[in-house]
This record gives sequence, C-alpha cells and structure tokens, in this order.
Amino acid sequence: MAPSTKDGNGRVVLGVLAVAGLLISAYLTWTHFAGITPVCAGGRNGCETVQSSRYAEILGVPVSVLGIVGYAGLLFSAVLRSEVDVYLGFLISLAGTLFSAYLTYLEVFVIHALCQWCLASAGIMVAALVRTTSGVWRLSRRGQ
Repeated sequence: MAPSTKDGNGRVVLGVLAVAGLLISAYLTWTHFAGITPVCAGGRNGCETVQSSRYAEILGVPVSVLGIVGYAGLLFSAVLRSEVDVYLGFLISLAGTLFSAYLTYLEVFVIHALCQWCLASAGIMVAALVRTTSGVWRLSRRGQ
C-alpha cells in the first residue's frame, strides 16, 4: 500500500534536505579533489584542519563522497512513493546520523577543530532522521 498523499509535504521536506546535503557534500568533494581549502566562516583552521585530517578519508574515499551517496539515497527515497522507500529513507538517515555523530565526536575530541560544513551536514541528517521517523510512525499507525 502506498503512503497517503498527506505525506507528500514530508517527502518534499525530505527532498529539500537531501538536496541541501548533496550540495554540501559536493562542495566538500570538489574542494578535496581540487586541493583547496573550503570557505569557512570561523576561519580557515577549522575546515582545513578537519578536511586534511586522517579521518577525512575511509580506505582512500573522501567522507564527503559517502555523503553524496547517502544524500542521493535519501533523495531517491523521497521521490518514490512506496512503503519500502519510507523505510529506506529511515535506514539511510539513521545510518547517516550515527556516522555524523561519530565524525562530530572526532572533530571535537580527536581533531580539536570544527568544520561548519560538516556540522551543517550533520544537522541536515538529523533533520532527515526526524522526518523519516515520522513517516515510519505514520505507516505503523495506519497498520493498527
């Protein structure tokens, strides 16, 4: 059974969040491969320190590329209308939020620098989790 049209606004919100996250991830990926420092409101040291740390890549893949993949998955789940896509969005946003929490922990306690782009992405992922959780909750309520 497809989610109700009442959830259409929620899918739009999730789509907007996914596009915002995609833009941030694409920008950070571009700066990574271009070898330039991301523009950072708090000064160069925060973003540059985080982006040049050993934690900025996993097995040679920039973390921002993983962000592109995650946000593209969220956008995909927002565009489609099946129950499976509601759960897919929830799983992606849950994994993304947990990974963002880990990365933020590293920024604060290991790297000792904060990147505004990374924090914005983490905030977007948490908002996506809230949005997708409400979608899953609606589905579970409908089944009762």
